[in-house]
Amino acid sequence: MKKVLICDDEPIIRMSLKNKLKELGFDEILEASDGEAAVTLALQHVPDIAILDIAMPKKDGVTAAREIRKRLKVPIIFLTAAYDPETVKKAKEAGIAAFLTKPMREQDLWPAIELAFAHSEEVEQLKEQVEDLKETLESRKIVEKAKGALMRQGMSEAEAFRKLQKLAMDKRKSMRQIAEAILLTES
Repeated sequence: MKKVLICDDEPIIRMSLKNKLKELGFDEILEASDGEAAVTLALQHVPDIAILDIAMPKKDGVTAAREIRKRLKVPIIFLTAAYDPETVKKAKEAGIAAFLTKPMREQDLWPAIELAFAHSEEVEQLKEQVEDLKETLESRKIVEKAKGALMRQGMSEAEAFRKLQKLAMDKRKSMRQIAEAILLTES
């Protein structure tokens, strides 16, 4: 079941967009006519993708997009008549996945949606990789500190490393867990 949120203050644009999205296989289409309602709907129903106009009442599309992206990992496409450099800059800063200009050509919608999904998936994978790398780096720092503690007890660097490895294998723990235990006993 694919769910999309569309937000535009012009009913005719929402209707046209809704019809095209149904053709593209979206089962559930959430509609909002202002940015505030878009944020509320997005947080309540968690769509797979959102298509927002920029110039809307109550809350503009850029602000709504920022609020949605802050809480949900949802790709967002802007559909707008404004495509000046400042608007494009704001869209980039808000993490917008694609940009469609009004009047929208129907043949541009599907590629924009596909690219937005691909971009969003790639960004999430990169975020996960960064988190994994941070964790690996932190583990290495802890292992190095524990190695240093063992070296202060008279072991060579290689002996200290082998001791950590052996303890990890014998206890069926990670080297980080062993290193943390060594550092706890040292303090």
